[in-house]
Amino acid sequence: MPIVTQGSLNTTALVVPDLYVEIVPPQTLVLNGVPTDIIGVVGTATWGPVDQPAIIGTMADYVSAFGSLQPRKYDMGTQVATAIQQGAQNFRCVRVTDGTDTAAQLGLFYTGTNGPLVLTALYTGSFGNQITGAIMPGSQAGTWQITLSLPGFTPEVFNNIAGTGAAFWQNVVNAINLGQGSLRGPSQIVVASLGNTLTVSPSAESFAFSYGTPGTDGATNVTAVTLVGQSTTPRTGMYALSGQGCSIAALADSDDQTQWTTQAAFGITEGIYMILTGPQGDTITDAVSTIQSVGLDSYSAKLMFGDWIWWNDQTNNLLRLVSPQGFVAGRLANLSPEQSSLNKPLYGVVGSQRSGMPGAPLANVYSTADLQALFTAGIDVIANPQPAGSFWGVRGGFNTSTNPANDGDNYTRLTNYIAATLAAGMGQFVGLPINAALFAQIRATLLSFLQAMLGQGMLGATSSNGTPYQVVCDTSNNPASRTALGYVQADVQVQYMAINEKFIVNVDGGQTVTIQNQTLPSGQIS
Repeated sequence: MPIVTQGSLNTTALVVPDLYVEIVPPQTLVLNGVPTDIIGVVGTATWGPVDQPAIIGTMADYVSAFGSLQPRKYDMGTQVATAIQQGAQNFRCVRVTDGTDTAAQLGLFYTGTNGPLVLTALYTGSFGNQITGAIMPGSQAGTWQITLSLPGFTPEVFNNIAGTGAAFWQNVVNAINLGQGSLRGPSQIVVASLGNTLTVSPSAESFAFSYGTPGTDGATNVTAVTLVGQSTTPRTGMYALSGQGCSIAALADSDDQTQWTTQAAFGITEGIYMILTGPQGDTITDAVSTIQSVGLDSYSAKLMFGDWIWWNDQTNNLLRLVSPQGFVAGRLANLSPEQSSLNKPLYGVVGSQRSGMPGAPLANVYSTADLQALFTAGIDVIANPQPAGSFWGVRGGFNTSTNPANDGDNYTRLTNYIAATLAAGMGQFVGLPINAALFAQIRATLLSFLQAMLGQGMLGATSSNGTPYQVVCDTSNNPASRTALGYVQADVQVQYMAINEKFIVNVDGGQTVTIQNQTLPSGQIS
């Protein structure tokens, strides 16, 4: 009694009399939407791998992976921190350097220039200068243990290291670099190597990398070009975010207009909403002139006006002017993709360059003419007040497209979400025989996904009986001349919900106004 899956047995060529059980897979396959809350951030840091994406969920994760945030331009941690304040909790962070970064290093038990052991920070950067440790007798007689510590890390203890002379120091190197079994893996703080004089005997002592060769961040000469990086293998900078599933991305403080269109092109290719920023202290006239001169006109990019934000940096105990990118990226990531950033509160904003320092009355509030000039050019801005009241928020909810049909945050994010979901799930139909059953399965799968979006309020129609989507996949758009060549086509139309941007309330008031009351069936008057 063979049990097989459908399609693995030629049921027209059976010879042996028997019971054959075929397991038929579900005819309507299910598409699960891709995440829309992943933010890619590229910038400088004091620790961590270079040009390699790391998954970050909290500031504690960030400190462990990249060190503390720094009060300087292009700092990646600042953008992560401001985004987290908006509720974001899913990041792919890429550290960049100018190529001059070095790792902190310390020699142990050195006499003059010679010693038995050299410890080098696992990553380059100044954060490694905070490494401390100690060597002391181990738990077992005749052995030694070495302890390594770094703020934000669980102390690492390599215990019961035995041996004498060169064999002992080699055992220390092996313990640190290879670990001591399943319970004590390799060090995530340092890399050990042998020194020159291996006859030195160990003795109990503490050590600190602050007395060794300091590590450097390689952040002095970083520019917007560094943040963009290169697309050739190995990918660097922004291009290291390729294939990471990011729906939003920001190159920290990248205010160089010559790199804007490059970022927009990357956003279209990867389905990422790129959050750009103008230079600190920009003027409306210059901003409008700049975006027109560089030819930035794309739904894949959101350009924030260079009115930077006053932010309380509690890590460094400073009130700093920071780029608006992190605030906007975090707010969008914490919204469903059919939503707009317009009129949503931002947290952690204590002022802006144009509107003044925190604690002072708002000055230079944006006029209708100011906002019209910015929005017409495809530039958005963080401002206070908002239509809903006196709070800080994104004032327009626009991308840089000048086409009213696709110039909203909701268009970019919902389009990218649908496209990424179909790209992730519809490939399962490739390789199947083309027939009416395949057309039906494709259509049912697509309709099921769109119905789920409708049920969750991500799609909607203005009429009570309207269906805001349509799927065609049959012989009408798949003639035999095309299917004979291996082509199958599904045509999907989806109607998005528009965003209420201009709310008009008509008030007809006066002592001569006549009100016509209508009695409803329930007895109520309207």
